[in-house]
Amino acid sequence: MINLDDFTKLKALDRGNVLGSIRAFSDQMEAAWIGIANLPLPEKCSMANEVVVCGMGGSALGGRIVDALSPSMVRVPIEVFTGYELPNYVGPKTLVIVSSYSGNTEETLAAADKALSKKCQIFAICTGGKLAEMAKKENFDSFVFDPIHNPAGQPRMGLGYSVMAILGILSRCEFIHLSNSQVEEVIKNTRKMLMDFAIDKLESDNPAKRLAHELKNKMPILTTSEHLAGAAHAVKNQLNESAKTFALLFDIPELNHHLMEGLRNPAKAKEYWQFLFFESDLFEARVKSRYPITKKVLDKNEVGYSSYKLSSKTKLAQVFELLALGSYLQYYLAALYEIDPLPIPWVDYFKKELEK
Repeated sequence: MINLDDFTKLKALDRGNVLGSIRAFSDQMEAAWIGIANLPLPEKCSMANEVVVCGMGGSALGGRIVDALSPSMVRVPIEVFTGYELPNYVGPKTLVIVSSYSGNTEETLAAADKALSKKCQIFAICTGGKLAEMAKKENFDSFVFDPIHNPAGQPRMGLGYSVMAILGILSRCEFIHLSNSQVEEVIKNTRKMLMDFAIDKLESDNPAKRLAHELKNKMPILTTSEHLAGAAHAVKNQLNESAKTFALLFDIPELNHHLMEGLRNPAKAKEYWQFLFFESDLFEARVKSRYPITKKVLDKNEVGYSSYKLSSKTKLAQVFELLALGSYLQYYLAALYEIDPLPIPWVDYFKKELEK
């Protein structure tokens, strides 16, 4: 079995330098915030009635994360669309943010075409590709960034760029109140959390390493609420792609209305299920009260669970704390399975088949 405190063995498995991207997560955040701050944006963006974020896979995660934060932070509705189409209600009063790390995601390009045809306000986030070319040709705003802080190259490892870019756009368009000092504090806190989960932090003092051991040979069932739901979705995707692990995501209170009755069958599945609760003292009081009762139900059904309580002081800081935890969790779980966390062979296979 791999020793998660053995730096040499972990690095030997990580041939694509995923660790380099994880360590640079807070640098990605900083680069995106500064990059958006330096862009000229039209005043009309603040007059939009709603925001639609379009993207797929890792490029959609930033939208999901901000969407989960929106009830407490954003003054207009936000909707995330993962597909070729846009909702029928979009029009000149809609800000459509199209996010594609490569700039070549076909669904996102199709959504951008639709946004153009509906005369929406459009903002693109990408590293280049066809989306950057479209933005230049059609004269809509874009943040085309150089991903120097993501040496692994995969979109899921560049979340600092996509999440902070969307937050930056919403701030510049006056949909959220987010000051430079607030962002600087969040980045500072994220750097601290990355150190707490880091590879040189011994397992005895490292919650990410301990959780990885608890999830090995299990089916993780991620469970959280409110502002953490989008970040938990990102963690689920990373477990799928990097640790090659089947993982599920449910939220409280919704799961209390149905999922508990599904814990009986198939009985053999119980030995694989492992709930992982991401808890916060910032959840609404009635939501917090459901967690111990939910755990009691799991105990009575002989289903295992683990818990991690977010320690950061604000909702935004907790979102990035969870992203930092998830980044290291998928890295350590991949190591326990003795696999390189970077390649995604079945996703690549599917894309090639689709191109035929």
